[in-house]
Amino acid sequence: MPLFRRGEHASTLDLLVVGLGNPGRRHERDRHNAGFMVVDELARRHGGSFKGKFSGHLAELRIGDRRLALLKPDTYMNESGRSVQPATAFYKTPLESLLVVHDEVDLDVGRLQARLGGGLAGHNGLRSIAGRLGSPEFLRLRVGVGRPGRGDPRDVADFVLAPFAPEEDAEALIGRAADAVVSLLDVGLDETQRRFN
Repeated sequence: MPLFRRGEHASTLDLLVVGLGNPGRRHERDRHNAGFMVVDELARRHGGSFKGKFSGHLAELRIGDRRLALLKPDTYMNESGRSVQPATAFYKTPLESLLVVHDEVDLDVGRLQARLGGGLAGHNGLRSIAGRLGSPEFLRLRVGVGRPGRGDPRDVADFVLAPFAPEEDAEALIGRAADAVVSLLDVGLDETQRRFN
């Protein structure tokens, strides 16, 4: 699919959706890769195919009459901004049309939270993007992955670099998060927060 033609002044996209994660097979199903999983699910549902661009993998697709691009940075989490900044420049994406989907240890597994801006909560991917864009005021979809439970000896870093447990039903969580992205397109932030937060 060719890249959409850029307008002179306005973005050609309704939404640029960035899924955060770490590249490579080893990390594919890690909790830290929830953002990648959501973007992959959107591509699967809506016929998007990825190709290398912006130091990452990019797919463009339509949902109804809306145009969106899906981006998975190949830079490792703490350098995500190196991929996101050139993509936003290319598409002339305003911050309120940039959605970053990421794992969130401060939300229980299965919880979602859509928001505009806010703190970076020690998330290296968000910090890198905010630094490159000069602002944290972009949309986020926080995907709850929880923290190690009582008796789990792992620290948080090791916990997020491990796969979801079978009983956590990652498939259902990722599916709901993909639904929330479509909801943001269809009905906007306030209604999506009412439905999903």
